[in-house]
Amino acid sequence: MKYTQTSSNAPNGLRGLLLFVLASAFWGCGSPSGKPGAGGIAISFDDHFIKEWYQLRPLFQKYNAKATFFITCPDSLNTEEVAMLKQLEKEGHEIGFHGTVHAKSTELMAAGGPKGYIEAELEPGLRHMNAAGFKPTSYAHPGGNHNDLVDSVLLAKGFTILRDVAISRRKYKGFQLYTWPPRWMNAIYYAFDGEQKVAALMIDYDEVTEEEIVEAIQEAKENGTALMVFGHEPLYNEPENGKYGFNVSFLAAVLREADKQHLKFYTMSELPKVK
Repeated sequence: MKYTQTSSNAPNGLRGLLLFVLASAFWGCGSPSGKPGAGGIAISFDDHFIKEWYQLRPLFQKYNAKATFFITCPDSLNTEEVAMLKQLEKEGHEIGFHGTVHAKSTELMAAGGPKGYIEAELEPGLRHMNAAGFKPTSYAHPGGNHNDLVDSVLLAKGFTILRDVAISRRKYKGFQLYTWPPRWMNAIYYAFDGEQKVAALMIDYDEVTEEEIVEAIQEAKENGTALMVFGHEPLYNEPENGKYGFNVSFLAAVLREADKQHLKFYTMSELPKVK
């Protein structure tokens, strides 16, 4: 996950904590250079909000947009949800994988090694997805939790791109520690260099402003890169009762600006294929 876990034991109190977090957040200043004319955006969604995502089809169709849907707990897919996912796939969207039980991969790996990790988090869910007619080649790390060993296992299992989580804001005990402009976060821009380990900017409620996302989209346009963003549940009001997700009006603003800038919409698995 592309942000730093904070600690009350950071050196020199709050000042040290702030410097530590900011230094860790600064993994890039300005987006990288990509391919001239290839500027685009790759939008993805995580978890199991299939009916809610399906209701966004008119919005996607309005802007001729496509996205990647990372499915977790596929053992609970019912007939209606499978039909919805197949229709989304038919319309050019991608169906990716987000784990069988949405567990912390590093803990599963530490407990059972590669074999235990595969048996608990990968193979059961993939069997259900394959039985439903889906052959996912992209993977989103549950909670952004992973390490090099986890990545190596996933790549060996045939996934062609692994998506991590990036955030531009960090809070500590209710206080805003930093706000990092997305246009400076080079990890969220795909440079069409064949990279298989990537990160996407979370756009859930109150994470990014419309002004910031417009700037990020323009950055992708200017540098020939693909901006990668993701969210969870589509929401039409402020989240309540522990819900987390993105405001649909915000997604509409993202699609509208991407269309205005004539950006190409990429699925996640398409990114490493662009030469």
